[in-house]
Amino acid sequence: MKASEYKAYKGLRKESLRDNMTDIEIALTNIGEIAARDIAKKEHPQGLNENMKVAKRGGRVAKGARDVYEEETKTSAISKENALNYQYKDDNKLIENK
Repeated sequence: MKASEYKAYKGLRKESLRDNMTDIEIALTNIGEIAARDIAKKEHPQGLNENMKVAKRGGRVAKGARDVYEEETKTSAISKENALNYQYKDDNKLIENK
């Protein structure tokens, strides 16, 4: 999922996505970022296209870890849960009250 899709899935507007991830979601994100960083250090990609390929490879590492986690725990790594329970007020009602 793209970050914007993930925020929509979790029902977030302006809040930090990472602040509203579960422990496993953060761990998988970190695995992907670290893998991409290490690949980039070794291969020294040049330009946007090469860096995007490295980022996708890092994402595949995280995907592999996610698949193993879900297979072993029989639980989805992705959750709609948020760290904080936000309750949005209807934006239109706020305007009418002013």
